Amino acid sequence: MILVTGATGNLGRATINALLKVGIAAKEIAALVRDEEKGAAFKSNGIQVKVGDYDDFASLTAAFEDVDKLLLISSSSDIIHRFNQHKNVIDAAKKSGVSHIIYTGFDMKNLTQSTMADDVIYHAYTADYLKHAEVPYTLMNNTLYADLIPIIAGENILDNGISIPAGDGHVPFLPIAEMANALASVATTPGHQNQAYTIAAETAISFAEIAEIISALSGKKIAYHQAVSAVYIEQLVKQGISAGDAAYLARFAGAIAEGEFETHKSDIEKILGRPALTLRDYLTTRYLA
Repeated sequence: MILVTGATGNLGRATINALLKVGIAAKEIAALVRDEEKGAAFKSNGIQVKVGDYDDFASLTAAFEDVDKLLLISSSSDIIHRFNQHKNVIDAAKKSGVSHIIYTGFDMKNLTQSTMADDVIYHAYTADYLKHAEVPYTLMNNTLYADLIPIIAGENILDNGISIPAGDGHVPFLPIAEMANALASVATTPGHQNQAYTIAAETAISFAEIAEIISALSGKKIAYHQAVSAVYIEQLVKQGISAGDAAYLARFAGAIAEGEFETHKSDIEKILGRPALTLRDYLTTRYLA
């Protein structure tokens, strides 16, 4: 059985869909949820629903019974709690006899020396802990979701242009659906144990280039505005994002400006056996469909 944690989140749901598309029977897939009611849609489709909490070790060991492969999608709790939660999951998986743990890490030049290290260093701690846990593992180090662009680049881009203090930094954006396809492939094909993969597009792109692509697609001139961080945070708050989350996204913009996502690595074609969906195709679907 393949169990997906964080199953009700965007990547979790997409990964379960990807597993079904590659032919895994619904009864061989389990979704870990904290609230059983939120798993009703999974259950109605024949997917097993397991109730467990990253902070409750006993619930995790019970949920992982009969699980062969575990897809550990990183926690979305407060950042200070995430590493300990991941340790709980890894330890419970080991105790329950899980034979392979696949973890969704994060791809940056250097997590520990990043300008936003306090926000991302738990990924480095989790990866190191997993490597020493004596359970076969795969690290899936994800770049930024392409699906974030409509959120972090400003509302009504076609009318207002792009607004983010990302400088000329480049990011190999990849859609969540493609990341999910990569997870499903690694979970269902051999040869991935004790490997670390970069889940990113082959080509990194700047927001100025994104503006040019959308301009070409829409026939409208899309400007790229580099608002200062304080103004950018205000912009995000006006979009309905909390002040704390807005500041968090502003730190990502700063890291982009510093070139921290320009790792020049991608294993996506190796894993999928085909090129990833291009950002141009994603933007076409998002803005012009």
